[in-house]
Amino acid sequence: MSNILILCTGNSCRSQMAEGILKSMGSSLNVFSAGTKPAPEVHPYAIEVMAEIGLDISRNKPKLVDEFIGMDFDYVITVCDNAKETCPLFTGQVKHRLHIGFPDPADAKGSHDEVMAEFRKVRDMIKKEFETFYKSLVV
Repeated sequence: MSNILILCTGNSCRSQMAEGILKSMGSSLNVFSAGTKPAPEVHPYAIEVMAEIGLDISRNKPKLVDEFIGMDFDYVITVCDNAKETCPLFTGQVKHRLHIGFPDPADAKGSHDEVMAEFRKVRDMIKKEFETFYKSLVV
């Protein structure tokens, strides 16, 4: 069982989508996500675009990274540049630290359709990168 923590700033979009996608790939993964400054809730558009691919993250809640400081992780993966810079020192064992960065879809402006298109684009980028990551784990 691999313990994996995915870090972002708000833990409302990218890290939540990455957690949902990675969890769907295999039961041998124990996946968590957290933020350095968690938002009050998971972004509704993130929930919507994940539902489009059959993944339900509607019950997820943003969590502060401090909840996980003492745990041991095989991988701590940052998905935004700010989290990479402010990633705390873990007292638990961290075997590998990775950075797989994505643009923040919450910064998208425009109509509902335009913003949803950005969320879909980032979701698809996350899916592609984490499929590659997962394949590297099981090979």
